[in-house]
Amino acid sequence: MHKTLAKIFLGITVLTCLFPAILFANVSKDALEKASFISQWSPQAQFAGYYLAHEKGIYEKYGLSIEIINGGPQISPCEFLQTKKADFINIGLNTAIEARVKGLNLVNIGQIMQRSALMLVAKKSSGIETIDDINNKKIGVWTGISQIQALSFIKKYNLKVKVIPQTNSVNLFLQDGVDAVSAMWYNEYHTILNSGYDPEELTTFFFSEHDLNFPEDGIYTLEETLKAKPDFCAAFVKASIEGWMYAFNHPQEALEIVLRYAKEANIPANKVHQEWMLDRMRDLVLVDNAKVSGILLADDYYRVAEELKSAGMIDSIPPFNTFYRNCDNYYDEK
Repeated sequence: MHKTLAKIFLGITVLTCLFPAILFANVSKDALEKASFISQWSPQAQFAGYYLAHEKGIYEKYGLSIEIINGGPQISPCEFLQTKKADFINIGLNTAIEARVKGLNLVNIGQIMQRSALMLVAKKSSGIETIDDINNKKIGVWTGISQIQALSFIKKYNLKVKVIPQTNSVNLFLQDGVDAVSAMWYNEYHTILNSGYDPEELTTFFFSEHDLNFPEDGIYTLEETLKAKPDFCAAFVKASIEGWMYAFNHPQEALEIVLRYAKEANIPANKVHQEWMLDRMRDLVLVDNAKVSGILLADDYYRVAEELKSAGMIDSIPPFNTFYRNCDNYYDEK
């Protein structure tokens, strides 16, 4: 009898102790500010930091409940932002500048990638080992705004080439249809290596090394959202940066989560390729002292904007201080 009463008393004591914690947890989750984020492409390690911030409770730590929406080839993050289906988006700087000039009142609140991943990859068997060797060759170039870096590179060195429109595939290059091809260091270049080429058989031209650094992935929101809720925006940027640092410091855990996201979205994903991508993102994102700065440099901004204007993609360049806003200093800038 005494044992039974003791068990009952112990059970009541445990529930009494746990009840405040349970109640606090429910209240805390109810108090989180809801927001949505869409990536510019299907799930892959290019977006690992956002996945880790979500999965490890980092967004919640900053008071946010984030819904992550998967992007893809048929999805426009800018349209999601414009129609307010997403509060935050991830796009390249060139795309963002063009969108801003054409009327989408977005602002950059966090520049994640500091160095462009875009490059030309050539076969040494085609006789390409220097820039001058590109003359009179066939070059695969992406269409639309993604072509600007390659065309600026060709113009910068006064190269005479035959430009071949390029799809998302590098098959034309692999089948000797072109002598050089556009590629992202973290993606298509690795695909070429996996197709049987050794690095020694290839010549690479990183546009960032030729004064054509177009930083890609940045975090954007509507200007009205930033004005109305600067702390909300700052929290998302800070949590995302923390998520990126966690991903870089725990790569195997990050890869497992990336692969799960891909599987849930029915996207084929190869662990070796995703590991390469995460390693390259580390190279492209981290700056001095191995930190994620989150800062967009004015020089990078104007370099991209001026190349877009020169190419006829935009007719004006918005002032830097209206395009980029450092959330930490928002109140001081007002």
